[in-house]
Amino acid sequence: MNTIKLSGMKTVVAMLSMILFFQVAAAQKSKVIPSESKVVVLGTSNIHDWELTAESFRGNASFTTENNRLKSADNFSFTVTVEGLKSGKGGMDKNTYKALKSREYEEITFQSAGAAEIGEITTGKYRVEVQGELTIAGVRKKVPLTFTAVPGDGIRLSGKTVIRMTDYNIEPPTALLGTIKTGETVTVDLNITYK
Repeated sequence: MNTIKLSGMKTVVAMLSMILFFQVAAAQKSKVIPSESKVVVLGTSNIHDWELTAESFRGNASFTTENNRLKSADNFSFTVTVEGLKSGKGGMDKNTYKALKSREYEEITFQSAGAAEIGEITTGKYRVEVQGELTIAGVRKKVPLTFTAVPGDGIRLSGKTVIRMTDYNIEPPTALLGTIKTGETVTVDLNITYK
């Protein structure tokens, strides 16, 4: 009789251990927290450098962590509202919206196309490489993105990517009758918190 009780106890302990493991290592769908995130577009011109800050954006991703270690990342989606990009200069903003065809295409979107590749850089810091489709002004292109990820209270991702505007059929904006011309590439600097 004691043998039966002991066997039953082992089964219960094993089941509880499995349930606990799956809870700890389960993938969690997380959302971008805009108040703890920043997205900036950096560009150049023949006169001076410029930047736009995204004031309206959202996104989701699925992360699996175990003992505060990042195990997997998947299902990245990210959306920026075109007319939520602000430079602090109304004329420049208008030219940007016109170049990005904001009346026809209100959003810039990214959607991942599979699970990210993850490598540990140092303890608590990871390299995350994700492939996906970036859509700007109605043109969709496959692009790779690379981030540094730090798990903690949520997942903090940071990274930069260079975009060539002409790849998306966008004519780099000009101002003052063409005397100010922007460069063909922009750098998107992302610092995003998912929770």
